[in-house]
Amino acid sequence: MNNPLVSTHWLKTNIDKKDLFILDVSVTTVIGKEPIIYDELITIPNSYKVSIEALSNLRSQAIHAFPLKEDIQQLAAKIGFTKQSTLVLYDNQGIYSSPRAWWVFKSFGFDHVFILNGGLPKWIQDGYLTEDRHIEALKTTGEIIEPVYKPQLLVNSNDVLSNITSETALVVDVRSKGRFMGTEPEPRSGVRSGHIPKSVNLPYGMVLNSIEYKTTEELKALFDGICDNKTSLIFSCGTGVTASIVLVAAYIVGFEDVRLYAGSWAEWGADHSLPISIE
Repeated sequence: MNNPLVSTHWLKTNIDKKDLFILDVSVTTVIGKEPIIYDELITIPNSYKVSIEALSNLRSQAIHAFPLKEDIQQLAAKIGFTKQSTLVLYDNQGIYSSPRAWWVFKSFGFDHVFILNGGLPKWIQDGYLTEDRHIEALKTTGEIIEPVYKPQLLVNSNDVLSNITSETALVVDVRSKGRFMGTEPEPRSGVRSGHIPKSVNLPYGMVLNSIEYKTTEELKALFDGICDNKTSLIFSCGTGVTASIVLVAAYIVGFEDVRLYAGSWAEWGADHSLPISIE
């Protein structure tokens, strides 16, 4: 299994490599941690800005709905990358939104896509050159690619509901313990408190050492503590963004059957026909 991470040293060494595209996938709203605040725009050289909206289906009313094939086609044509290009994704919190972007690209058949471990904070910490702007995307469209959507990498609420009975997979909720147990209010109105029955809680901060992923050995110990021999994992959070952080951690330690519940608690908690637990 390929490692989904690259180091800042690797990126510095390869930054001028032909057909390498650096994408800044930072988001403006950070939930579940104290955000790193920047007084001004700081970027890694040669990077393009890709908003989470560009990696979402804006036709859907769901928050951060997974994109459609044409959304990825338009983004690729605008920036100019193809499925043969190497994509390096980073965000300004270290590890926050970049794993979600990584799973989006993986779900559409991109094999050469990586997450910058530690992101912009680690790049700055290591003393590498920064800029105050992004590269302007092409005004003319590039090559029209054909993304290959892999629906088996995602689940919907019906899949998760069925799993409560079958217990085929373990559902891992990465929200805070308070939100999981229903003792903290949800940040979105109209969403109930609690969690999906029979799910387990692994707050996403547990897989990180501040801005970077923990070591493989540390991550393995975390999963050994919750998995109880389960090899199929489904990841959920608020809107499917931070769930991807822990999904990638599972991928790093060797889990192959990992899936994202893109609707996550924003969908499940708002649908009163779906069961919840606060135990």
